[in-house]
Amino acid sequence: MKASQLRARYRKIITFSARVAVNIIFWDIFLSRLGLRSFARRTRTARLTKFTIQFRALAIEMGGVMIKVGQFLSSRQDVLPPEIVKELSGLQDEVPPEDFSAIREKAERELGGSLDEIFEFFDAIPLAAASLGQVHRAHLRADSAEAKDFDKIVVKVQRPHIEKIIDVDLSALRRVGGWLARYKPIRKRADVPSLIDEFAATIYEEIDYLAEGKNVEIFEELFEDDERVHVPRVAWDFTTRQVLTLEDVFAIKITDYAAITAAGIDRAEVACVLLDTYLKQIFEDGFFHADPHPGNLFVTPTSDADEDGSVKWKLTFIDFGMVGRVPDNLRAGLREMVIASGTRDSKRMVRAYQQLGVLLPGANLKRIEEAEAQVFERFWGKSMSELREISLDEMHDFARQFKELMYEMPFQIPHNLLLLGRTVAILSGMCTGLDSDFNLWNQLSPYAKKLISEEATSNSSIWLDEIGNFAKAILALPSQSGRVLDKIEQGDLEVHMPRVAKQISYLERAVYRLTGSFIFGSLFIGGIVLYNTENLLASGLLLGSSLIALFWTIFFARGHTSK
Repeated sequence: MKASQLRARYRKIITFSARVAVNIIFWDIFLSRLGLRSFARRTRTARLTKFTIQFRALAIEMGGVMIKVGQFLSSRQDVLPPEIVKELSGLQDEVPPEDFSAIREKAERELGGSLDEIFEFFDAIPLAAASLGQVHRAHLRADSAEAKDFDKIVVKVQRPHIEKIIDVDLSALRRVGGWLARYKPIRKRADVPSLIDEFAATIYEEIDYLAEGKNVEIFEELFEDDERVHVPRVAWDFTTRQVLTLEDVFAIKITDYAAITAAGIDRAEVACVLLDTYLKQIFEDGFFHADPHPGNLFVTPTSDADEDGSVKWKLTFIDFGMVGRVPDNLRAGLREMVIASGTRDSKRMVRAYQQLGVLLPGANLKRIEEAEAQVFERFWGKSMSELREISLDEMHDFARQFKELMYEMPFQIPHNLLLLGRTVAILSGMCTGLDSDFNLWNQLSPYAKKLISEEATSNSSIWLDEIGNFAKAILALPSQSGRVLDKIEQGDLEVHMPRVAKQISYLERAVYRLTGSFIFGSLFIGGIVLYNTENLLASGLLLGSSLIALFWTIFFARGHTSK
């Protein structure tokens, strides 16, 4: 690939990202500060849909990392508007295949011989084309040592020049990440360079097919006793760093809902098994398949049937280039979160946030705990379809109750949660797609009880510590009460009301903005009137002054706070 082509690729990504950034700054920041936030919200879906169509065309044209970004977004059925998800969903199947002559040349160079000599059959038409490589069906020669172990195989071959393409794409993403890091609300919540570095590390791991083969075997070993899960075997004699040969396990794509139903398989059951396997991967094994997009998961009917006559099936995983590992300290925080969700314990949820490092320094822990309690009270136990039907009034009521918390958003994204967060986000969308009534709470509750049971039997010292802390708190109450009463008698008791202070601050800001808007409007209209009377000097002075007033209203009046 020529250097000029790589530079053009870089410019395309930067130009597209800049256009999106300018659009968001104008509509969602500039107009919101002028009091036109509701107008910006009404047009947001149409604007995002337009950019989604443009991004899809760009990703299909360029491939590489851009396809990865699009595939992630296309799986967020639980968050993104349906029209955007629908527009991007084609990226799972629309990656254009590489010219077969280039694939043949690379495969023969890696395997050390011609395809005709190594394989009985090698299909020139790819079974699947992915962002970093493509897959071809093949048959081993009968005289091959591994032929007896593999009835049918697939050969995954890396795209030519893929490492150079990844380097350019990541370089462009780092530039865009630098822009994002300049925006304070993003900068204080996420170390964008670290997030991109971690994403880059996973991409480079994904193009090492020897490492992927080892990941397949680790996963197979972890699920060897689970009859619900199937993993392809690796043909190591025909595997190199850029060519991977596996057992052919292609079956019903997990998003082919009609085919799953036609096979007599309950889609709701598939969603439950999918989540259950990931709970095991994350919380028990500490090793998880980190790219669960629809092209990498199949539902495989088996020839057997259950006693009640229902169809037996397996969940088949492929593509282990992107895997995640959960260290013990991170797993402990995640276990806390699951137990807190399953038991509706808001205090424990805040502790989990602290353990995971997702709270900004100085976060109001008491207020976050109150908000979590309200979330459990209002939304716990509801299915995805029920959550979608929650009235806007109820959501607005919740937002009003915790508006200072929503305004501050005291959360950050630790870089070690990037891959896991991406996986859970995709998984959530897939489960919702399989079953619109999918109920996450019902899945988490029994798992939380299991974790609590394990915690009770294996960590008795933790419970003793909790009992000790409770006893200390009870014993300290008399002395604390005495100190409070002494301060009341001496007139030294101070009561802080941060919410009232903030409301006064917000009111002051509104008054300043209203005054600035009035001055701007008066000067602007006066300038237009004088311009129409051809008094150009006076008109210019008034219009110039109106711009100063507008600038002050947007950037200074908003930031004014009471002392």
